[in-house]
Amino acid sequence: MNKRITALQTTIQGLGLDAFLITNALSLKYLSGFDGLDGDGCLVVTPDAVTLITDARYQEALEQSLPKSFQLEITRDYYQVARKVLADQKYQKVGFETSASYELYRTLYQLFGEKLVPENGLVEKQREVKDANEVSALKKATALASDGFAALLNYAAVGQTEREVSNWLNNWMLVHGAEKPSFDTIVASGYRSALPHGSASDKQLQQGDIVTVDFGYYVDGYTSDMTRTFALGDPGDELKKVYDIVREAQEKMFNVIKPGANGQQVDAAGRDYIDQQGYGSFYNHGSGHGIGLAIHEGPNFGPRWQSNVITESNVMTVEPGIYLPDKGGVRIEDDLLITKTGYQRLTTANRNLIML
Repeated sequence: MNKRITALQTTIQGLGLDAFLITNALSLKYLSGFDGLDGDGCLVVTPDAVTLITDARYQEALEQSLPKSFQLEITRDYYQVARKVLADQKYQKVGFETSASYELYRTLYQLFGEKLVPENGLVEKQREVKDANEVSALKKATALASDGFAALLNYAAVGQTEREVSNWLNNWMLVHGAEKPSFDTIVASGYRSALPHGSASDKQLQQGDIVTVDFGYYVDGYTSDMTRTFALGDPGDELKKVYDIVREAQEKMFNVIKPGANGQQVDAAGRDYIDQQGYGSFYNHGSGHGIGLAIHEGPNFGPRWQSNVITESNVMTVEPGIYLPDKGGVRIEDDLLITKTGYQRLTTANRNLIML
């Protein structure tokens, strides 16, 4: 039996469930190993069996690639067939993912009634710990992102628009092996770099601008997520000081990252330092998150994430920032693999302030 399915079966047994319905697109991909469903179908997992229900568009590909331990049902009536699959098993408790839409919940309720049990994040929690193949894909993705930023530094120049820079980076990443972006690339320059998630605009890059670039791209189905801030010439003393503070804050976060540390502890290592330097009120977001099949996964680093304890084989971002309205902002974001004793930094791009 597929190790991922076996782990999920152990979990649902521990929860006293007779079955679990998987409808989330990424959960389907993670558990079946098939990339083409995009949410078209569902997976019925019981303590001793697993059935994938989808339609004829995917039949040939699935028959060639689906693990032999999976049963395959071809139909357009996914959820009615799911009910039939379970009908002979005298099921009493059927778990479902709370990520399901309200419309889907209503459909499931009509079929399963009070036997439905909402469960939040069962597969997502399992996805937090990466296996060797996932780590390999993430290393490829992060290496390509680091190479992409290095290439961008040879292109970016005064007079280009943020949108032109974003489009150039997108083209470079795709040409060099990325599958697609995991979010719209952020390029924010000058006063706009004070917007933590400022979309690329038609603003032209100017001499003295500080420029923040935040991007992530999929390789082998797994995404990177990195941010770098550079300058076009000298951005001025205050922004150079802010850059040094952010880089040191990130270093202090690195120093406490190891299995057993929680998200609040890691966040506080950087946030407290930024506050001590007088910029605490200008750091207005969390300090990191998991990456993988999705750009945002658990665990998380932030003031309210004491319950998120990191463990070996998590892959995390670490991304402190300071944003000064009407002046500019700085964020540095690296991807880390959590190891038995600490971490391995997967992002290799230069962390010093580069002034072109």
